[in-house]
Amino acid sequence: MTAHPDAGEPLDVALSGYALINTPMLNKGTAFSDPERDAFRLHGLLPPHVGSLEEQTTRRLKVLRDFESDFERYALLRDLQDTNETLFYAVLTSNLKELLPLVYTPTVGEGCQRFSEIWRKPRGLFLSFPNQRRIPEIFADPRFDRVKVIVVSDGERILGLGDQGAGGMGIPIGKLSLYTACAGIHPEQTLPVLLDVGTGNADRLADPLYIGWSHERVRGDDYDGFVEAFVEAVIQRWPHVLLQWEDFSNANAGRLLARYRDRLCTFNDDIQGTAAVAAATLLAAVGVTGTPLTQQRIALLGAGSAGCGIAALLLRAMVDAGLSEAEARARFFAVDRDGLLVQGMNTLTAAQAPFAQAPAAVADWRLEAPGRISLLDVAANARPTALIGVSGQASAFTEAVVREMARHVERPVIFPLSNPTSRSEATPADLLAWTGGRALIGAGSPFPPCLFEGRAIAVDQTNNSYVFPGVGLGIIASGATRVTDAMFMAAALALAELSPAKTTPGAALLPPVGELRRVAEAVARAVALQAGKDGVAPALSAAEVETRVAAAMWTPRYRPYRRAAY
Repeated sequence: MTAHPDAGEPLDVALSGYALINTPMLNKGTAFSDPERDAFRLHGLLPPHVGSLEEQTTRRLKVLRDFESDFERYALLRDLQDTNETLFYAVLTSNLKELLPLVYTPTVGEGCQRFSEIWRKPRGLFLSFPNQRRIPEIFADPRFDRVKVIVVSDGERILGLGDQGAGGMGIPIGKLSLYTACAGIHPEQTLPVLLDVGTGNADRLADPLYIGWSHERVRGDDYDGFVEAFVEAVIQRWPHVLLQWEDFSNANAGRLLARYRDRLCTFNDDIQGTAAVAAATLLAAVGVTGTPLTQQRIALLGAGSAGCGIAALLLRAMVDAGLSEAEARARFFAVDRDGLLVQGMNTLTAAQAPFAQAPAAVADWRLEAPGRISLLDVAANARPTALIGVSGQASAFTEAVVREMARHVERPVIFPLSNPTSRSEATPADLLAWTGGRALIGAGSPFPPCLFEGRAIAVDQTNNSYVFPGVGLGIIASGATRVTDAMFMAAALALAELSPAKTTPGAALLPPVGELRRVAEAVARAVALQAGKDGVAPALSAAEVETRVAAAMWTPRYRPYRRAAY
């Protein structure tokens, strides 16, 4: 009953009637032909008009655009995905610019907060703590035989919105939707998973409609044991699967990646994907500013897993460009809740330590207040050329900070990357106003073009969707068994090469969102080639990689059905 992504001949289908119509991957709705309605006993269950995928797409878009709120549109798209997956992806892939903010950030944030309100049909797997022993049994269902990519979350740190418990399932569903829409991974090869270990969100626990395990969040050894049981079951069921960790807390994200990255093919998108897209956008900006990467001074607000991941990848890029590691480290100014990270702080984590400034380097700084070095102090004393925010703190890039930065830098590079929009460190309009239109801006969420002195300035959406779908496609196409840091550097370099600003003065730093499928192909080719160089996949020629990448990509279209022989 499975639909192979690259075949165009008729598909043998054993289901009929309501069972066929109620199977999202097989349902065609009004597009079932008259012979198919004869063969599968569909007459009477469908209106007599025989439509096409194009007509259905037009109909769904009209309904979608008539809604007043983005959350209503999100709910409609979720329902469409659970009803007719081919139509869902036809609508999405042909309208990526319009619909990406609905299936992904920023609307997915509200989708997670209100997930229990709109949950109707099973999608993915909710693995709850009380069912730990049943995980292998749950995985054994034959309908999961073709799974190649799993996105898993425990719902504890959803975007900048905190613990959403089981509602966090909206993130794996949304991410995998982009694996399919942007990179062509067949829907049957994807599996969203929510590790339901309870929630620390009092509102969720008090909500009688909450669909998750209504229990305080499990922590410590019990939590680690549950994650271990999950990973071991994954390895046994799908030895060659790609497992992506998503929206785990800072306390767990880095250590889980470190624990499992050598046991299976896995990465954490918050750490590595965010780093790659930030590095790519900064590399594109470097070409505009004319200041080489080796001379960049980078201020980072938010030194959690995402922030340290960005710093680590940029550090590697600086070393590759010719700096020593010590020289590169000195160019990072990471600010967290206790202010600038300085060597000797007793709160430094292992990930933060490489980016802590030496006390001597800041000893003669003039400070707003003694005892804590603020972001404004960094702007005044370090004179950063780039400012990157992954703090989850709305309006944290204050006018004073931005104006101080712009006093010392001709073309300040400023990336407020926190999601959703309500958590953005600054709005692009304010950044342009405070810098006299000189800032090069990349935002984590989509913003409309900003008017400045009578001209419209587009805002680059510096979003992980530029990277992770292509990384996954490259891994699948190459047969990689592990994910290396060099593969993410290759992804960043491939994305930077696609920058419109590279060839057109004044153009955007990143390709248009509507071209994400082309971006994913380019990233996939680079990742697959790097995997071969790193020895985690067969060494393939560029031509072989291109063929494999193209063969792995599915396009949403209806195939003819014929009745399977019993």
